[in-house]
Amino acid sequence: MRFRTLAALAGALTLTLTGCAGGDPGGASSRTVTYWLWDANQLPAYEACAKDFEKQNPDLDVQFTQLGWEDYWTKLTAGFISGTQPDVFTNHIQKFGQFAELKVLEPLDDLGIQDTDYQPGLASNWVAQDGHRYGAPKDWDTVSLFYNKKMVDDAGLSADDLGDLDWNPRDGGSFEKAIAHLTVDKNGRRGDEKGFDKKNVKVYGLATNGAGDGDGQTQWSPFTGSAGWSYTDKKRWGKEYRYDDKTFQSVIAWYFGLAEKGYLAPFTDWNSGLNQANAQFAAGRAATAFDGAWMISTYAGFKGIDFGTARNPVGPTGKRATMMNGLADSVTKGARNKAGAKKWVAYLASDACQETVGKYGIVFPATPSGTDAAVAAYKKKGIDVSSFTTPVDDRTAYRTFSFPITDYAADVYALMHPAMQDVFGNGASPSRLDETNDQINLLLDQ
Repeated sequence: MRFRTLAALAGALTLTLTGCAGGDPGGASSRTVTYWLWDANQLPAYEACAKDFEKQNPDLDVQFTQLGWEDYWTKLTAGFISGTQPDVFTNHIQKFGQFAELKVLEPLDDLGIQDTDYQPGLASNWVAQDGHRYGAPKDWDTVSLFYNKKMVDDAGLSADDLGDLDWNPRDGGSFEKAIAHLTVDKNGRRGDEKGFDKKNVKVYGLATNGAGDGDGQTQWSPFTGSAGWSYTDKKRWGKEYRYDDKTFQSVIAWYFGLAEKGYLAPFTDWNSGLNQANAQFAAGRAATAFDGAWMISTYAGFKGIDFGTARNPVGPTGKRATMMNGLADSVTKGARNKAGAKKWVAYLASDACQETVGKYGIVFPATPSGTDAAVAAYKKKGIDVSSFTTPVDDRTAYRTFSFPITDYAADVYALMHPAMQDVFGNGASPSRLDETNDQINLLLDQ
């Protein structure tokens, strides 16, 4: 997820674009459309879309490149600098602001993307501050609580119990009580029993996905969201972050405090590459884990583990909350086959492709019909995904929110990543985030 800073990347791109001023990188003479994505699980679904697209457009061939998350963004950024970028790539909302500011994306206003054709909020997120659209909605995801059914049964709890939890930053509410009861030490004592040894835990009540950086998507965001906190002063393109807010800091203190009590897997047990929450869950080291809808098939593939998912706990606002993220497909400014690239993106965003993708039961496509196809596919596999779809279907019970959409996203990450690790890993006071927040807002004020 690391990028060069905005200034460094902008300088490199300026030199590159100046040096290529006499060329025609957007020429459409080639029949090939190059397309990059990072999720190997989704590759077969999009290859199926490409097969149909090529039948409709016999003069075009879609060439796929699939890369792991870290390599994907590193090579994409390098590609923008060297002129080796793809025609089309899967874009993430956290990267969008910086790419739009650097003018490396091709406007897609002529594709006729309408907000009402997609799940609420997905299309509007991809309109930049200049008023142009730079992304066509692809899919969406929410976050829910995965749980090990056997461990829950052994603890004397039920699916209904987990789906009816509440929490607060003072005593953790029924959510903390449940997580404590699901925690078991090496001697078989539960976290809420006398003599529990928090320094020698066999099974944690809740897995960890790390410190959460500045978004906390699968860590603390369900709690900060249900406490009523927002990342910035505006829904999109805010100019002030709010990590200095006392509500936010109280939630962070309580959440990471679960690790100090022995209920949440500690920072030392987490590794972004090898020991994420799903790995802890698969190894029987955690009874529950907050994770995203894109991980459903992964949890379903764990041998010997029967899992379920539960709605996120109700917070102090009286609502449940989840981040609702949505990816998009973007065309690069330097696309060699710009006309073909736009045709491909238009097809990717259509009901035809999204219904095809939905039938694979890997992700929730952005169109309602694509979503319905995915729900049916998961049901055919015996997987109940209602805890992920309810936030979309019932906005009165759930508060949904997006990743923060601002300028300098890479720089915000560079500041918040070590700051949050210091809080979780070293026990630093969340009040120290006041200084980090000031640094970020000073940057946005430039």
